[in-house]
Amino acid sequence: MIGSFSGFGQKALPFLKALDFHQSREWFLENRDLFEKELRDPMGDLVETLTERFAKAGLGLRGDRKKSLFRINRDVRFAKDKRPYNRHLSAILSPDGSKAVQGVFYLHIGLEGCFSGIAWWQPEAALLLAMRRAIWARPAEFRSMVAALKKNGLELDAEGSMKRTPRGFEDVTDADLLAAIRNRHFVVRHKIDPVGIHGAALVDELVDFAMRSKPLLDWGRAIEGRIPDEQET
Repeated sequence: MIGSFSGFGQKALPFLKALDFHQSREWFLENRDLFEKELRDPMGDLVETLTERFAKAGLGLRGDRKKSLFRINRDVRFAKDKRPYNRHLSAILSPDGSKAVQGVFYLHIGLEGCFSGIAWWQPEAALLLAMRRAIWARPAEFRSMVAALKKNGLELDAEGSMKRTPRGFEDVTDADLLAAIRNRHFVVRHKIDPVGIHGAALVDELVDFAMRSKPLLDWGRAIEGRIPDEQET
């Protein structure tokens, strides 16, 4: 397959380390070819290889090298931290190939770590409420999903969860349901050994993770599908 992923360059992470040190547009432009060869182009290859593999697996996740990659430049307009460049390169594969929907596959190659995730990250209010109501109203479905993830070696990430119970769910007393309802995100993660980013075997590793994450994908998508009907009632 043309453009199939064969690994990130050996200088991928050293490039990010040097970029983080210099944080200079002049330095970046001087070394842009290295960035493209070691990081950007392999990431594009990986996104398109995963798109093909995910399609064969029926996962409903896709992307391309133009739309799926996040820029290496930081948006500093409203940030206190004015450093112009990220310490990582990342990409998203999603149901429609855009970055505007939920239930996505996220890939992160960076100095702070390399990882992938299946995520409903900061879902809009209506969707987040629907997910919380689904946990409360259909606890058996939620617990079945959590059990399936656990069997596959995964668990929901509790990062950023609320300390207090959101309004309308004060009567929930089961500890596991209460903890889930306090979540602001519904995410599972897979840590990638940085040594492993340099070979084609990374594709199989990420496909395996996505398949193990399917219980969360199915659960979230079912809730999204119910929202129009529930809003009409």
